[in-house]
Amino acid sequence: MDRRTRAAVIGVVWLAWACSAGVEYDVILRGGAVYDGTGAPPFRGDVAIAGDTIAAVGELGRARAAMEIDVTGLAVAPGFINMLSWATESLIEDGRSQSDIRQGVTLEVFGEGTSMGPLNDSMKVEMLALQGDIKFAVEWRTLGEYLEYLVARGIATNVASFVGATTVRVHALGYEDRAPTPEELDHMRALVRGAMEEGALGVGSALIYAPGFYARTDELVELARAAATYGGMYISHMRSEGNRLEEAVDEVVTIAREAKIPAEIYHLKAAGRTNWEKLDRVIAKIEAARAGGLRVTANMYTYTAGATGLDAAMPPWVQEGGHRAWVERLKDPGIRARVRREMSTPTDRWENLYLAAGSPENALLVEFRQDSLKYLTGKTLVEVARMWRKSPEETAMDLVIKDDSRVGTVYFLMSEDNVRRQIALPWVSFGSDAASLAPEGVFLKSNPHPRAYGTFARLLGRYVREEKVIPLEEAIRRLTSLPAGNLHLERRGELQRGYYADVVVLDPAAIADHATYENPHQYATGVLHVFVNGAQVLRHGEHTGVKPGRVVRGPGWKRAGTTTGG
Repeated sequence: MDRRTRAAVIGVVWLAWACSAGVEYDVILRGGAVYDGTGAPPFRGDVAIAGDTIAAVGELGRARAAMEIDVTGLAVAPGFINMLSWATESLIEDGRSQSDIRQGVTLEVFGEGTSMGPLNDSMKVEMLALQGDIKFAVEWRTLGEYLEYLVARGIATNVASFVGATTVRVHALGYEDRAPTPEELDHMRALVRGAMEEGALGVGSALIYAPGFYARTDELVELARAAATYGGMYISHMRSEGNRLEEAVDEVVTIAREAKIPAEIYHLKAAGRTNWEKLDRVIAKIEAARAGGLRVTANMYTYTAGATGLDAAMPPWVQEGGHRAWVERLKDPGIRARVRREMSTPTDRWENLYLAAGSPENALLVEFRQDSLKYLTGKTLVEVARMWRKSPEETAMDLVIKDDSRVGTVYFLMSEDNVRRQIALPWVSFGSDAASLAPEGVFLKSNPHPRAYGTFARLLGRYVREEKVIPLEEAIRRLTSLPAGNLHLERRGELQRGYYADVVVLDPAAIADHATYENPHQYATGVLHVFVNGAQVLRHGEHTGVKPGRVVRGPGWKRAGTTTGG
């Protein structure tokens, strides 16, 4: 008898006893269409919660609870896992996690290349100096301390993180474009091991950005091996999503094979019109690796535009030494001439999103640090260039200097057909690649990519209900048990007795995203109730103000007397 069958038998026996004994629960969700997260078809039934745990799933008959909610006609599912969240700072500002909770997200996963720890003294100083609209004291050094800091402040969602390969690189050797010495590499491996023992999920890289760009494959293999010792995963924003997309996938597969580690590709895409036709070959590479015994998966967001900064429009060499060195170089006329030339010249040597977008009209400026430049929010790079009577390349450089930041930028890069093709892949999960926001306060000072408010609702509304790319039960599997299994999380990702009570109730006929590039601060609708660790965070579509979020730790966590994943 396998684990699932045994659990089902035990559950039936327990349910019979519970109903006959008149056991009381904290919550019963009655009469919904239960999607258990496994991909199985839904069944009509009840879900009971006791404390922080799912106590029963099935027909509960005369059982009673302190709170009973009639969810007839609605879908009941496990809480959704955001595989790529940038809520690292937004949760410090507002722990309610409004834009994600209102889409059913109950776990935010951080760590694309950079993580909020481990930090040394100079990194803490830099983090303070480069803060934008959200201001906070850096009251931690390690990644585990940061996650506990969030929970101590109060957060509505659970949180977890990879340790950033870029972060440990900066910790050991700063922003230099060179390989680490043997001693520095030892230090980097030790930092990864320390983070894994604190509960990091693995090691994450982001290889189009300086200084992550400077890391060679062998360096990444060594960090991945350190994470593999603890059962972790290697996850990567690959070295290219465009001109060298296929070679970048080969590198991920090589790291997975040599480090003997599961690997995942962040926000799978073929960026730039000339690269759209590569997607089928990329899929074939990944599926060949999987058929060969490697655990290679991917995640994505449900839009044709990406969002990053103007640093992704400029060559990595000009950014060596960190942000301050980059800004100072851009003031040098000779360097500016070289940067302008390289921004406009097709190349396979670095990832140029300025060219991949096809036109400066497809580069939308959405986030500025300086109040004096916020009037430019929502304008394209070409519009600002015309206002300033300069070339788009010169304008980009001046914006970085004047704003003293990378300047948040949305680039229109992908094909809608490819988005649908990726959604249909059974090994692809989903992530917003954005902060979790609210249409109020400091968040209104910038325009996010609409994915911050709409990624998950867009999947379930547009691509599941309207376009029928995949059925609802499969979409829910990919939002829940697939990522939970990839991350080795215990007792999360399914509606099963004994699992943590992260539960979402939504209306499949009504769920929809509303955020647009022009007006992104608009909540999705159609999610009615959300429970996190058994506490109701969303009631009839409105936030309750409760903040029951916890740190969810990976398999390397070694604190005595505890279990992983909870």
